[in-house]
Amino acid sequence: MQPAPYVKSQRLARWGLCLVMLFPLTALAEVKPGGEGGRLTVSLNGWWQIGESRGADEIPVSFNHRVPVPGLVNLARPPFPKVDQFISRENMANRIRAGTAPAEWLTNYWVGKVEQDRNYFWYRRTFRAPNKPRAVAWLKINKAQFGTAVWLNGKKVGEYAGCFTASYHDLQPAIQWGAENTLIIRIGTHPAVLPDNFPTGSDFEKNKWTPGIYDDVSLIFADLPAIEHVQIAPRLASNTIIVQTRLRNPGPVPITAPLYHTITTWKGGRLAAVGTPETVTLFAGESRDFSQTIAIPQARWWTPEDPFLYVLETRTGGDSLRTRFGMREFRFDAATRRAWLNGRVYFLRGSNITLHRFFEDPQCGDLPWREAWVRRLLGELPRQMHWNYFRFCIGPVPERWFEICDEEGLLIQNEFFVWTGGPGWYQGYSRKYDAEEMIRQYRDWMRDHWNHPSVVVWDANNETKDDIFHTRIIPAVRPLDLSNRPWENSYNPPADPNDPVEDHPYLMYSGFRGKLNFKMSDLETRDGAPRKGSLPSATNPPLINEYGWLWLNRDGTPTLLTENVYAQLLGTNATSRQRLDLWAYLLAGKTEYWRAHRHYAGIIHFVYLTCSYPGVYTSDHFADVRRLKLDPAFADYVGEAFKPLGVYLNFFQPNLLAQTNHEFTIYIINDEYRPVKGTLHLTLRTHTGRELASSTQPFSVDALGQSIHQVPLTIPWATGPHILQAAAHLDGPKRTPPTLSRRWVELQPAGQNPSKP
Repeated sequence: MQPAPYVKSQRLARWGLCLVMLFPLTALAEVKPGGEGGRLTVSLNGWWQIGESRGADEIPVSFNHRVPVPGLVNLARPPFPKVDQFISRENMANRIRAGTAPAEWLTNYWVGKVEQDRNYFWYRRTFRAPNKPRAVAWLKINKAQFGTAVWLNGKKVGEYAGCFTASYHDLQPAIQWGAENTLIIRIGTHPAVLPDNFPTGSDFEKNKWTPGIYDDVSLIFADLPAIEHVQIAPRLASNTIIVQTRLRNPGPVPITAPLYHTITTWKGGRLAAVGTPETVTLFAGESRDFSQTIAIPQARWWTPEDPFLYVLETRTGGDSLRTRFGMREFRFDAATRRAWLNGRVYFLRGSNITLHRFFEDPQCGDLPWREAWVRRLLGELPRQMHWNYFRFCIGPVPERWFEICDEEGLLIQNEFFVWTGGPGWYQGYSRKYDAEEMIRQYRDWMRDHWNHPSVVVWDANNETKDDIFHTRIIPAVRPLDLSNRPWENSYNPPADPNDPVEDHPYLMYSGFRGKLNFKMSDLETRDGAPRKGSLPSATNPPLINEYGWLWLNRDGTPTLLTENVYAQLLGTNATSRQRLDLWAYLLAGKTEYWRAHRHYAGIIHFVYLTCSYPGVYTSDHFADVRRLKLDPAFADYVGEAFKPLGVYLNFFQPNLLAQTNHEFTIYIINDEYRPVKGTLHLTLRTHTGRELASSTQPFSVDALGQSIHQVPLTIPWATGPHILQAAAHLDGPKRTPPTLSRRWVELQPAGQNPSKP
């Protein structure tokens, strides 16, 4: 079966692209009010021809392969040998630290090591330009790696160094109107083709670096003035939006034109508001921003529970653009140490996606560009797991993913692809980025995503210590976002008193190479607060967006980071099923613990989607990633741990004495805006489900609140493995299933001393 791009990507309306009637290019410098000009957007997604070269200017003579756009070059037919063979500087640093690298790497490993006989891939296809010339002809490449250059009809028309952001190329100097045009796009085959101090992606746990145009490609035709981009910033207190429109006049004379804004509902197309018409003037060669505030009477606010969307249509005399948005405000607050959505505290529950690691997975193929697969990944399964928040970590996702998050109701922490560690990670080398290039690319990155209601946090980097981010990059680009989203700056000082700070409490890290000195029973006497000195700020709102250190491959074998951990937890003769069950059980217990104590604004698990094959560092929880079937133990245990009504049984002793009385501490939390009440059942059960003992008491929890219960239970005579279960049953319809917290215990006869856990 051959790989294919998004099945629906060529249906322009489905992708939010507007196919509008063409109108003649006006011959006058002034565009009269009411003039009807419109944008034509043509998708170039599909199969392209592709060739290769060593030199940057060696356009191939023949293109004997074909490749899907969007996609990666490892999907080419016939395949290219060694298409993704490149040892990154981070991978080399790992090997040097581990003592497995050859001696010569120590002298010059900073640029990485190329293991393929090429430096560039060249994409080629033709398109027919409209018969009537337009004043604007742009090529938009949403994302491509590594670096992009464009030729049209043999003439070079643009170059762009970004790997994670959209590039625009002016085709006007070379386009042939009313005729077939030959378009060639060159990309680098590995990160080392770009300057060493430019961001190309840094990941210590990624083994393969596969090039490709991995997002949409389109042509944009319009007349003047052209709309470069639109930014929409909701103001919920007044039910208004601020609309900032960047207009451009590339022509040789000034122009005057109308500017109109109309707002409709995304579903149904109902008229919601109309902006006041303006008349704007631009000088020759000028680009300028125009701002307007538009009221939306009885606006419906966007939330994960109700992801309601609007569409703003912006029109000039010669161009038009449709921009989808949601009425949503999001912030963190240092006083409450919480996240706030639309003016109310909102607890974050979720996971991470490391798509660029999944790119190297043997099962990846064309899955990231299949509409049904992505929608299940970002919609159906997160709802089943009770997740409302994701971090797109260690590499960007295609634009369509953000659109689906808008539609499905996911909050996104959008991370720029930087993970360089701190001093000493490079054996004394220090990475020095080009600050101006970084600022340019962060600016483009924000422009690409600032209208998505799903995008609520800009994440500058991952586990990095470098003052360039809070001293130069964030201050330079933060004012561009009219919504003033919070910025997360990893292990660096936060750039604002209310910005979130991340914690990665990997409690079982000690077992990586040494003795595992953490026990789950240690949690019984802890209060869930951040470890002293673990956060870059003690006053900013904290967020856990990684935890666990329990990864297993999908087949249940340990990863490189957990071989020693599972050997100590289960011994060397455990089965894959035993390891997978234990992983789910321990991860659920940690999730319950951190949620119950309420010290963090959100609990974000690592990791929902990544790669899995022998030699990887981390892995995900899919039993079948192609069909998106989660491991059943993970879906069961961790799904319970993330329910809005949370239950935490604060007991992790491996043994219980039979025929004794015991009192158990149970926490109940409520993430919803209504108080709840019900009945708390504590039971001791056999593994077949037979109940041996029980205790019941009522509970009530305030909206967004917490309650703590002491529940007595008499342990009957029994021996062997059992399950201690706390179940919170809500009053009301019986069809509402309870929330469960379960502990595995071994019953021992009275008088026998339990072993120390």
